[in-house]
Amino acid sequence: MVEVTPIIIDGYPLIAVSVKLPKTNLLAVASDKGYIMCGALDVALLNEKLRDRGIIAGRAVGVRTIEQLLEAPLESVTIAARELGIEPGMKGKDALLKMR
Repeated sequence: MVEVTPIIIDGYPLIAVSVKLPKTNLLAVASDKGYIMCGALDVALLNEKLRDRGIIAGRAVGVRTIEQLLEAPLESVTIAARELGIEPGMKGKDALLKMR
């Protein structure tokens, strides 16, 4: 099942996507500029092979719900995200606010 839900953080509209798969969930919350995602996100791939795209993204591990993704500290972020001031350890929702 795929669930797409609009959410608002501090007046800022975002889109949350949850994909329920056997034995796992894929979770992401996107802004117009970037996104945060569960542990399935391959930040190294984005930084190395797709660096020229300047993808703004962060990864949180061990999350099972969108709410947890928003509250979890980011485990890793892309180079483009760092350029916006997004750092590992930052809460997902705080990173999204920097992606305005």
